[in-house]
Amino acid sequence: MNTATIIEMIGYLGSFLVLVSFLMTSVFKLRIVNTVGSLIFMIYALIIKSYPTAIMNFCLVLINLRFLYKMSKTEKEFDLVEVNKDDSFLNYFLNKYHDDILNSFPDTSFEMANVNKSYLITCNNNPVGVTLGKEDNNIFDLQIDYTIPEYRDFSIGSFLNSQLKNKGIKKLIYRGSTDNHMPYLNKMEYTKEEDYYSKEL
Repeated sequence: MNTATIIEMIGYLGSFLVLVSFLMTSVFKLRIVNTVGSLIFMIYALIIKSYPTAIMNFCLVLINLRFLYKMSKTEKEFDLVEVNKDDSFLNYFLNKYHDDILNSFPDTSFEMANVNKSYLITCNNNPVGVTLGKEDNNIFDLQIDYTIPEYRDFSIGSFLNSQLKNKGIKKLIYRGSTDNHMPYLNKMEYTKEEDYYSKEL
């Protein structure tokens, strides 16, 4: 592989990452991938001596870094709000994110017959997640544990676990799909049982 081909591949890689970043639902991840792509494309532009392109991508890197810094310093104030399973706003939230819930957890059941505990999670007074299931003898069997895409950075999971522990819950059980959920289960230190995952609080 000659030098010209390698240089061209660097340009394609930078362009690819910039384009992929705009497909991401998480603004934080978008900024990170866009920063990497812009940095690579800036290097490519410098190599081929396209200085206007290099300057533009350098500016994009600075803009992304500024926003990432601001996002990292933004204080997230979470609240756990217990609601009735027939609550109209809870049903509105579930209906609004119905497709994304099924995309994240393909075998999710929206049947409320066995649900006796349901919570909405808010961030700075905006609803960002829902947790519902069956509590029995201080064991919470999760049926839906969902967070909207913009807040999937594990911070809600840590908050939720601490709040449920304060409410007397000693153990969580998750029986749903793990296709898109393993990073979260591992991060929250769930243990694999025979046909489900559990976590002691």
